[in-house]
Amino acid sequence: MKKIILLFCAFACVALSASAAKLKIKLPEAQLVGTEVPIKIENLEREAPPPEIEVPDGVTNLAKGKKVTSSDDFPLIGELELITDGEKDSSEGYYVIIADGLQWVQIDLEKSAELYAIALWHYHVQKRAYKDVIVQVSDDPEFKKGVTTIFNNDHDNSAKLGKGTDKHYVDSHYGKLFVINPPVKARYVRFYSNGNTATADNNYVEVEVYGK
Repeated sequence: MKKIILLFCAFACVALSASAAKLKIKLPEAQLVGTEVPIKIENLEREAPPPEIEVPDGVTNLAKGKKVTSSDDFPLIGELELITDGEKDSSEGYYVIIADGLQWVQIDLEKSAELYAIALWHYHVQKRAYKDVIVQVSDDPEFKKGVTTIFNNDHDNSAKLGKGTDKHYVDSHYGKLFVINPPVKARYVRFYSNGNTATADNNYVEVEVYGK
């Protein structure tokens, strides 16, 4: 009986690994220009490439080309659709700046999906750390119910969405990969920010949401 169980486990593990694949993220080229501004903020993690993770076969970027809305209806620079256009260049004409203060952008995936990871690039021409970065998903477009928080580095609860324990990070061409483990089913993805260590701007270059 033990041999049968072990053989079954072995076959199950092989089948499981065969149906999974490494998530491939295409990183933009580094584009640092100008004078570097010191990043003065507590709980800052070291800059590093996104971790390698495995996801089931069939997982794709569900955010590409999807509708983007925001707490700021009229961006200071750029158009909201740039956030999901597939372009990760951080030079002029490829990013969006929305109003100062706590703001959010939201992506409608059009239908509920199983989400495994989210990648975010705020701005990578100059290294910065963004404040009050909160990533949430829900099936409710108003985010009043059924909300799951994926990431929160708001350590003092200034955004009034709950005190976060995640670290601040340097926003470079690596961006930030938020791994969702276990996966969560949701239709809408919302990103909060409240300026950065160099300016009061809330910038967005690109968002990718990996799911099926």
